Amino acid sequence: MALDAKVADLLNTQINKELYSAYLYLTFADYYEDRGLKGFANWYMIQVQEETAHAKILRRYLLDNEHQVKMLAIAQPDKTFDNDLAPLEAALEHERYITASINECYQAAYDVHDFRTMQVLDWFVKEQGEEEANASDMVKNMELFGSDAKGLFQLDREYQTRVFNAPTMPM
Repeated sequence: MALDAKVADLLNTQINKELYSAYLYLTFADYYEDRGLKGFANWYMIQVQEETAHAKILRRYLLDNEHQVKMLAIAQPDKTFDNDLAPLEAALEHERYITASINECYQAAYDVHDFRTMQVLDWFVKEQGEEEANASDMVKNMELFGSDAKGLFQLDREYQTRVFNAPTMPM
């Protein structure tokens, strides 16, 4: 079965959103680097790798389904921050936006009974649940411990230990 044109276009647009996410999170990493919070910067550099991997998964899926991938322009992130909580809150808001976008792709696939695409998107739905939970936890941790120098130091140390694990999903 050929990939539905609307589904394919939404997935192609999702590639762009994933790459924008990487671009956005790179600016978050830069903010924290400038602040001397290398653990927070590390967290977002790992996010950059994850978002890029997500784009590659969708790219491969489109190519495997004989659909031409169109690389769209990536918008310039326009956020500036005046405190250490602000990037974390922006990340949570952005992850919720990405979840809504994945849900839109899923709904389009559902509408045309594209079960193969739905199966691929099942992985993204689960992944977004994890992304939102992590972003929410980071906000809560900063609210609880970030105003205390020792607490902020501990959080930064914890985030320094994060390593990239390439996503694996059933295809």
